[in-house]
Amino acid sequence: MIYFDNGATTLQKPRQVLKAMEAAMLSCANPGRSGHRPALKAAETVYRCREEAAALFHAPSPESIVFTQNATHALNIAIKSVLHNGGHAVISGYEHNSVVRPLEAMSSQGVTYTVAQSPLFSQRAAYEAVCEAIREDTRCVVINHISNVFGFVLPVEAIDQLCSRRGIPMIVDASQSAGILPIDVQKLQSVRFVCMPGHKSLYGPQGTGILISCKDAELYSLTQGGTGSNSLSLNQPDFLPDIFESGTLNVPGIAGLCEGLRFVRKQGLDAMAQHKRTLIEAAVAGLNELKGVSAYYSNDTCHQGLFSFTVKETPSAVVCQRLAERDICLRDGLHCSPLAHRSAGTLPDGACRVSFSCFNSMAEVKSFLFAVKKVLTSA
Repeated sequence: MIYFDNGATTLQKPRQVLKAMEAAMLSCANPGRSGHRPALKAAETVYRCREEAAALFHAPSPESIVFTQNATHALNIAIKSVLHNGGHAVISGYEHNSVVRPLEAMSSQGVTYTVAQSPLFSQRAAYEAVCEAIREDTRCVVINHISNVFGFVLPVEAIDQLCSRRGIPMIVDASQSAGILPIDVQKLQSVRFVCMPGHKSLYGPQGTGILISCKDAELYSLTQGGTGSNSLSLNQPDFLPDIFESGTLNVPGIAGLCEGLRFVRKQGLDAMAQHKRTLIEAAVAGLNELKGVSAYYSNDTCHQGLFSFTVKETPSAVVCQRLAERDICLRDGLHCSPLAHRSAGTLPDGACRVSFSCFNSMAEVKSFLFAVKKVLTSA
């Protein structure tokens, strides 16, 4: 099998991730609830992962690292924390439904939003679109760091400076950038939250995510319950990370995520990004030689991590199904991001997405290109 759907979930994990999860299942209980050895072991495991994440993303402290189920969970906390009293939001034209749907659901609470739509692979246009969309009542800007469909790197740093000047909090969806691009939350002045999954380029297991709370102020809890702290009080704790972590944590998942973070730090972001870029360039070059195939790619630094392609007069679902029959795994359709496809003009069929991990090889790319050629000639 050739697995090129790492933008959804990295299938192949470092061996130490699996070992850490098994060890946690055998030795860890519930962190923060008791003073016995299994509980203390769990607390140590969880805190160690907070330290690893804080170091990789330059978070203010380990306590500013909040564990979630996934990036969608983190984005819901972030968006609803900032906009729980209503207000206007600006989002890019490349946002995932994990941003759009929470905003739509909050319309009854007085939340409105504007899509700052811009052409694909134009950072300047993306920045200017956000500038034009900001209003007097704008209370939040949400930006997808890397498009999960096209690998387009949006100008987060420039938009952060804009938001900082306007006094508008910003939320960054780092679902595709965490583990690929350097993220230093200390340098992002307006950013209130950074959201990411553990199961993509951080090489952790499914069911893990991280919410980095960059500013320890104006926090609003969506879920209330037991945290192991301030148990005498009937009110939810108002401090990090407890305000956002009610109930039992996924300790085996967090143990695995900790090893995934260590793996990323050891491999180095630059080396991992360059490996993926080399594979992307080879795959795109090969696809461009095939008649009827359009690859969405930019050789500028505004493209990272993944790319998509379409085949003329053939739906993406058909192309990917034919490749799946040859044991090659891609992602077809709209990728939960209809806004991105609207921006790029790939509605209604979407596109075939190719997303690599550090475990993929040039030999696999060559096999993939051979398979695509066979699919096209047999159609």
